Amino acid sequence: MANALVSIQILPTTPGGESVLPYVDRAIDIIKAAGVPYRVAPLETTMEGELSSLLGVVQQMSEAMAEMGCPSVISQVKIYYNPVNGASMGRLLEKYPDGQ
Repeated sequence: MANALVSIQILPTTPGGESVLPYVDRAIDIIKAAGVPYRVAPLETTMEGELSSLLGVVQQMSEAMAEMGCPSVISQVKIYYNPVNGASMGRLLEKYPDGQ
């Protein structure tokens, strides 16, 4: 059972003021490769899993931005941690499964 939800908005400083879209795509690819349930939204992506693993994904995303040439990156992270009852995107979205 997952014990955490981690939402992240990654804001890389791109070389030469390039578009951030390829960098955001790379960050989402890292989430996909981690094999955790996730949901992309307009301003952030939410992952579901074990807190320590999800924080490792956040670290991988930051390191990937540096490898792509970003001099710095800001990540805005929200964490919902529930080690007793678990954490589930589905449970929190039961009333609004389509976001409306």
